[in-house]
Amino acid sequence: MEDFAVVINYVAYLLPAIVVGLVAYFFFKGHTANEEGRRRYLIQKEAQNKIIPTRLQAYERLALLLERIDPNKLLIRVKPFDDGIDKYEQYLIKNIEQEFEHNVTQQIYVSPECWNLVNAAKNATIHLIRQAAMHEKDGTADNMREYLLRNFMEEITPSQKALAYIKKEVSELF
Repeated sequence: MEDFAVVINYVAYLLPAIVVGLVAYFFFKGHTANEEGRRRYLIQKEAQNKIIPTRLQAYERLALLLERIDPNKLLIRVKPFDDGIDKYEQYLIKNIEQEFEHNVTQQIYVSPECWNLVNAAKNATIHLIRQAAMHEKDGTADNMREYLLRNFMEEITPSQKALAYIKKEVSELF
């Protein structure tokens, strides 16, 4: 019986130590997880402070791209150099493609939806120019230009739609 009393004595001494050890383990486990989360938050916050100006610059460049390929502005800026519709059509499309290629790297800073809209606006503008060239195939480049300007005076251009989305996305950053 005396052995049993010794075992109970040891258990009586060990039990509080085990409980304290378990409490300390879970406390430190929670504390280290909290500290790791805080460190990640601080690193993410610092990275975000560095990336936001770059993202805003990308949105600015895409807005400029959309303004430059907007048919109303493009047709005023890029005038025909002769009467050939095919040459003027190719010249306009080349101008749009160059603008787009110059800003293609901006896609890594914007959402996939935004980039898809910018790409769709470019393609839609090219499609509309090709349609106008087919519509005015017997006329001159000035006739095609006038036809496009008349059509876009009344409706919203693909570039304007994409620009509205960019503005919405930028407003969500803040």
